[in-house]
Amino acid sequence: MIFRQLFDPQSSTYTYLLADSREALLIDPVFEQARRDVALVEELGLKLAWTLETHVHADHVTGAWLLRERLKSRIALSKESGAEGADRFLVPGEKISFGKRVLEARPTPGHTNGCMTYVLDDRSMAFTGDALLIRGCGRTDFQQGDAHSLFRSVRDQVFSLPDACLLYPGHDYRGLTATSVGEEKLYNPRLAESIGEEDFVGYMTHLGLPHPKQMEHAVPANLHCGKPKVAPREEADWAPLTYTFAGIWEVQPAWLEEHLREVQIVDVREPDEFNGVLGHLPGARLLPLGSLAEKQGTLEKERPVVVVCRSGARSAQATVILGKAGFQRVANLSGGMLRWRAQRLAVEGGSDA
Repeated sequence: MIFRQLFDPQSSTYTYLLADSREALLIDPVFEQARRDVALVEELGLKLAWTLETHVHADHVTGAWLLRERLKSRIALSKESGAEGADRFLVPGEKISFGKRVLEARPTPGHTNGCMTYVLDDRSMAFTGDALLIRGCGRTDFQQGDAHSLFRSVRDQVFSLPDACLLYPGHDYRGLTATSVGEEKLYNPRLAESIGEEDFVGYMTHLGLPHPKQMEHAVPANLHCGKPKVAPREEADWAPLTYTFAGIWEVQPAWLEEHLREVQIVDVREPDEFNGVLGHLPGARLLPLGSLAEKQGTLEKERPVVVVCRSGARSAQATVILGKAGFQRVANLSGGMLRWRAQRLAVEGGSDA
């Protein structure tokens, strides 16, 4: 069996590829990582049969719809999810086959009503989504969350697996990749076997966490299996771009660093920012966002354009402006100068203070 654990740094989401006899499935794909997932499936010579969701996510948009469009895969998630547009709505105990292997869908509600844990046929591994994290668990304060339900479903459906069963969560924010049933029974500070249900409920009631930043657009999108309101354009041929759910083509800092001379770099910040502590990219032209529309004629439409700002927000707007002006080869620098500097890439000016 082929097994790969993939990661999305924006949302700290794990996507899992499993394949047997060249038939594959993906658990919790991410919209912005669809190009990566397609490339991996094709390089390994696999046929993507299914994308599975552990639940309706609030912190990222699923890549399920986009992968179905590109690879003709089918979408499956819980019948209790409330989602529309899937090819299969799973009930407790239902089996999903890939090659000669099988995953069992076990209901683990509590984080959301439609949470599912997928257990491999030999019970050597399970994919818990947000129900059970490494030394933690999903929150229970929105999306039909219920601490009592989560406590009981983890105890009944996950802790009933062999202690040696490896558990793969939907997220981890510390770089941890896997745990086991035995470990979580002993060391999980919320759900260890030594902890009672009322203590767990009290703990979860007082977490006081802010809602996920992408919740307002992620949840509605995921209730339609990640189908965007506007279909993505054809993929670009000049760079390995990522298409965001917001409809923006983005380029990653590492690629741009190696191709600085091949593109026009437009910085849409204000002059004091351009010359400020973050500095600016080598060879960047300063065209503040407010004057971009009237000065776009100074750019070459034949050469690709990468637009930059502090965080990627203003530059995303700038790509829309340039697109309406007829620029076909334009992309946003993902994460802006903040990510560029965090990766310690070359700048002109600026300060390391």
